[in-house]
Amino acid sequence: MQNKPKMNTIKLSEAIHREKVVIFLAFEKNELLIQLIRGNYKAAWSSTKKMWYVEKNAFELHEFIELMRGSAWVDYSSLKRTMQKETSSEAEGEKQVATPKPAISVHIADKLNNFSIWMKHKRYSANTISTYADAVKQFLTYYSEKDISTLNNDDIVSYVYNHIVKQGLSFSYQNQLINAVKLFFREVEKSEIKIEKLQRPRREHKLPNVLSKEEVKLIVEAPTNTKHRAMLSLIYACGLRRSELLNLKSKDVDSKRHLLIIRNAKGYKDRVVPISEKLIEMLRDYYKAYKPKIWLFEGQKIGEQYSEESLAKVLKNALTLCNIKKPVTLHWLRHSYATHLLESGTDLRYIQELLGHKSSKTTEIYTHVSQKSIQQIRSPYDDL
Repeated sequence: MQNKPKMNTIKLSEAIHREKVVIFLAFEKNELLIQLIRGNYKAAWSSTKKMWYVEKNAFELHEFIELMRGSAWVDYSSLKRTMQKETSSEAEGEKQVATPKPAISVHIADKLNNFSIWMKHKRYSANTISTYADAVKQFLTYYSEKDISTLNNDDIVSYVYNHIVKQGLSFSYQNQLINAVKLFFREVEKSEIKIEKLQRPRREHKLPNVLSKEEVKLIVEAPTNTKHRAMLSLIYACGLRRSELLNLKSKDVDSKRHLLIIRNAKGYKDRVVPISEKLIEMLRDYYKAYKPKIWLFEGQKIGEQYSEESLAKVLKNALTLCNIKKPVTLHWLRHSYATHLLESGTDLRYIQELLGHKSSKTTEIYTHVSQKSIQQIRSPYDDL
């Protein structure tokens, strides 16, 4: 018999951090919990403690327990006695957890397992499988007291409103939930839910964040470490996603043809992008110094893939060194690559291929941030 799905646990503790009294929130990485917390609290990430935290004066334990009900157990046994007295006299001296809704049944657990198997069979990516399975699990846990066969479109609308909209979770998470639920009920449950009537939220039309060439130059030249400089340079120079950089191997650099081969990228697609002699020389210097065995960029252990967290830290340190205060992410470098190509006259169709976009509509967003055309527009104010 299969075990019931394990509920996430958030362990709370009180401490002094950055000269303030804070509540640390320790839990295994989970996108839903992160969005739930950030949507309701001014939470921050501690790079030293590797935990999220909230200032104590903005934290109320009972509210937090209610917020997490059905999504996670709350363990506040490590909080000081003073906070326990404020919240519940019954909580003193012993481990306390929120009383969640009943756990989902073994029957539902089997269905979730079948859902994961079906997605693996269809070759969905590991990230998508994890995200979709977790979204469906949260949905079914929310309605654990109802028979799954009785769930209908109204239940989904109610869940989206009460659990996503009210909690301030993102458009993208709502989209993922709708996609996951539609897929689950169509392929696994075969229910009477009218899949075609499940509507995604109206799309956000956010512009990509773009850096100037001068800012990019400062960022990629800031690190003194050869490896760090090579990683940041390669992301911008070839318009790479973070995962694409970390999955590169030495054989993917074709120095004779001046091409970088990106294998099994998003959508399981391979593509090639041009790589300049200047960057090839930088990579040669890096290779001689570090001699990677398997991955082009490896961690401290030989043959170990460089981690996403360490790469993010490389960028953060570079921003500090060059005194750029903007909330730059690695993806900004990819956006900047595409926009700068467009501004230099590269055809949009070629940019689509270089970025590995399935649809040209995805690439067209860069026309909205390109300065080349916008700056040529004369304001009628100038003719007054």
